Amino acid sequence: MTPLRQRMIEDMGLRNLSPRTIAVYVRRVAAFARHFGKSPELLGPPEIRSYLVHLVQERHVSWSLYNQTVAALRFLYNVTLGRDELLKRIACPKLPRKLPVVLSPDEVVRFFQAVPGLKHRALLMTAYSAGLRISEVVALTVEDIDSRRVVIRVRQGKGRKDRYVIPSPRLLDVLRAYWKAARPARWLFPGQVEGHPLTAGSARRVCVQASHAAGLGKHVTVHTPRHSFATHLLEAGTDIRTIQLLLGHRELRTTAIYTHVSPATLETTPSPLDRLARLPGEVRP
Repeated sequence: MTPLRQRMIEDMGLRNLSPRTIAVYVRRVAAFARHFGKSPELLGPPEIRSYLVHLVQERHVSWSLYNQTVAALRFLYNVTLGRDELLKRIACPKLPRKLPVVLSPDEVVRFFQAVPGLKHRALLMTAYSAGLRISEVVALTVEDIDSRRVVIRVRQGKGRKDRYVIPSPRLLDVLRAYWKAARPARWLFPGQVEGHPLTAGSARRVCVQASHAAGLGKHVTVHTPRHSFATHLLEAGTDIRTIQLLLGHRELRTTAIYTHVSPATLETTPSPLDRLARLPGEVRP
């Protein structure tokens, strides 16, 4: 490890950035350095601009990856190297806002029926029942499941926050059956490497396989159970503020996206035209 990388990692640690953010920033800066074959200390505005243009025009990377790169370089130059003038004019573009894919209750049943094995089914049912991110599910330990209080403790979720969620009694029955069969020690869903939890990548592969086996015809990802959880709660009449707390969203506007997904919410909202008095030439019963 180079002294510069070590210093940047230490600076990120002092600011309590999450391990995932630290790993992403290190990868983005390393890719920048490899592109020019030089230390970032020897590079300046022309190289930064050239590299960002390369990402967009030649590699056609996603805007998400582009923004990660800008954020990583900004941290490196602003904080670690103290050269905050280098990226002042480079802004992160606004990401396109896409509606999440949501399964109907019947599709959720078909999806779970197609998931192979009790372990993977329990994992994805936990994501749906409690509305957890897949990173939060794979990080669960056995002691995080408090069946007496009927709560699940989510440790250090997105934003480095702990929270409690309420699992359904049916999920607890599934988790009990899974625990009796697998007897996990520390991690609720252990991975192939001893002492480590299941990876999010493994969960992604299971999702894709189950989606194809169920013939859903939708782009199902590891986020789909969480999106479906929020939408189904909204359709059942749950207050959006409550959904925000259950999902662990910092901003209510992040949760509000589900109001655009739920047909039930849209169907029960009358058009203002319907409130007007009879219009000339209109035939109304």
